[in-house]
Amino acid sequence: MYTDGACSGNPGPGGWGTVLMYGEHVKEFSGGEANTTNNRMEMLAVIQGLTKLKEPCEVHIYTDSAYIYNCFQQKWYINWQKNGWKNSKKQPVENKDLWLEMLEQVEQHKVVWHKVKGHSGDKWNDRADALAVAAAQKYK
Repeated sequence: MYTDGACSGNPGPGGWGTVLMYGEHVKEFSGGEANTTNNRMEMLAVIQGLTKLKEPCEVHIYTDSAYIYNCFQQKWYINWQKNGWKNSKKQPVENKDLWLEMLEQVEQHKVVWHKVKGHSGDKWNDRADALAVAAAQKYK
């Protein structure tokens, strides 16, 4: 699964794109919001992709979002939960609603996270980006 988010202004009109692949099958999904942030769109791309899976499975998620990748690789969410959803600066964790939803989805699968460099010529990351940008355009 390749995911990406886009936002024109931050906040501003935004979109998300997800490309799901299994064997020869490729499915694309996208959506957006009129007033949002890039991080929220990145997160929705992952959440929406995971909700499309019909049963628990091993899923490789490719994201160019350091926010998402680092959260799961460095397990930030564990301390957030322990600390009542406060970050290391004792401030409320931004996007708690989406983190809770994403954690619920992630727990249903065996997720392997991959960090990809955005806009670097990776075919499927570029496709997820194009879906996100096109979705954001609908809200301008």
